[in-house]
Amino acid sequence: MTPFHYQRATDAAEALTLADASRCRFLGGGTNLVDLMRQNIEAPAALVDVSRMPASIEEEGNGGLVIGAAVRNSTLAAHPVVRARYPMLSRALLAGASAQIRNMATVGGNLLQRTRCAYFYDAAGSRCNKRQPGAGCDAIDGLSRNHAILGVSDHCIATHPSDMCVALAALDATVHVSGADGTRHVPLVDFHQLPGTRPDIETVLRPGELITAVSIAPSAAAAHSRYRKVRDRSSYAFALVSVAAGLDVADGRIRDVRIALGGVAAKPWRAMRAEDALRGEAPTQDNFLRAAEAELAAAKPTDANAFKVELAKRTMAAVLGELAGGRA
Repeated sequence: MTPFHYQRATDAAEALTLADASRCRFLGGGTNLVDLMRQNIEAPAALVDVSRMPASIEEEGNGGLVIGAAVRNSTLAAHPVVRARYPMLSRALLAGASAQIRNMATVGGNLLQRTRCAYFYDAAGSRCNKRQPGAGCDAIDGLSRNHAILGVSDHCIATHPSDMCVALAALDATVHVSGADGTRHVPLVDFHQLPGTRPDIETVLRPGELITAVSIAPSAAAAHSRYRKVRDRSSYAFALVSVAAGLDVADGRIRDVRIALGGVAAKPWRAMRAEDALRGEAPTQDNFLRAAEAELAAAKPTDANAFKVELAKRTMAAVLGELAGGRA
């Protein structure tokens, strides 16, 4: 591991001041960044530890939540308001990693998880445009069973690993960031980037900016929601496909629906085509399957991960069917 300078901040202002140096990274729970440093994929000259910053979950007057970036994943999953009004978020958090990792991982750090593509981690032997722009991508013609099928490019087919972010995408969450130019709010669906020709640029964060919080608003669909993760084993595995969905039905018609997919793209994939196909329609299994077909029509799988197309369709329809049946 490359030597680095370590400092600890107690609030956002101090963190931004301490981070005023090149090759500085903010450190949350360290459950991904430290691994990448050990693998010599990340080599920051300085770390500013923001894990001890205030970690509050504040309820707003409308029932929404403002979640501090330093809140631990396990704390957020167990929060009574999250469990009651945003069950898809609680379930997504509990589906991620192990209990020990959830106790360390922070909300801000989870947003910045990097791909678990094996070629990205193989710094000594594989080409990776995400790790080294212009190097090439060995995953495209390699072992691609776990890789992306939506939003892919000729430069990268890696997937985003977070479960939490899939639920936040379906909930229309907003990311709060602070930097030298002040504060700004970014819709979570716009926070992560598709690979295009620059897969190394993964988010819209500007150099030196710090994630300070995430906010979510209440809705009937959020309160009637769930998260399902399909994976190779029942725990401590990343998603082959995951679905976060919420459904609001009134007078036999779908009034609102929220759907996001995980394990299929370089970012949490908001299923806008499926949502548009369902609003105003009856909550039937045929309509759910047709909406899933519409969403996955743009899929570009490899031979090794073509199964994900049908898996995503069936998982989406199954989750929506359970919600329509009142078994969420």
